[in-house]
Amino acid sequence: MVEASLDLRREIARVIRQEMPDVVITQSPERVWESIYASHPDHLATGEATLRAVYPDSRNPRAFPELLAEGLEPHTVPEVWVGLRQPDLVIDITDTFDKKLAALAAHRSQTEKMENLEQMLRDWGTRIAEAGDLAEGRLAEGYRKVTTV
Repeated sequence: MVEASLDLRREIARVIRQEMPDVVITQSPERVWESIYASHPDHLATGEATLRAVYPDSRNPRAFPELLAEGLEPHTVPEVWVGLRQPDLVIDITDTFDKKLAALAAHRSQTEKMENLEQMLRDWGTRIAEAGDLAEGRLAEGYRKVTTV
């Protein structure tokens, strides 16, 4: 039951200021009308809170002054990769697919009863790889690359 609250934005901005990433990857905050499954409220809220933390929160010295008091200086994230159904950036994940599968399988409350988790992920990865013109047998994830500077 995630909400795009100020508290969540602050915590994400805190991590951004600590880690100072060049890229943040997040889910889309946009509802997918063709598939309610792709529009889980927690995913939408996570995407929205993350985008707000990237801009304006993490770069704005007046946002969350308590972070400055902790010694966390503002940081501008140059790019955000947002997971979308029609990406403009396709990343080959074939060599790291097993790590993705293990990470999702560890999310037991969501996946323990899914007998087809691996096949479902392979099917998704294959479709994205094909759309991105990757070689046959490759798996991919797709994002919209958002430049923030």
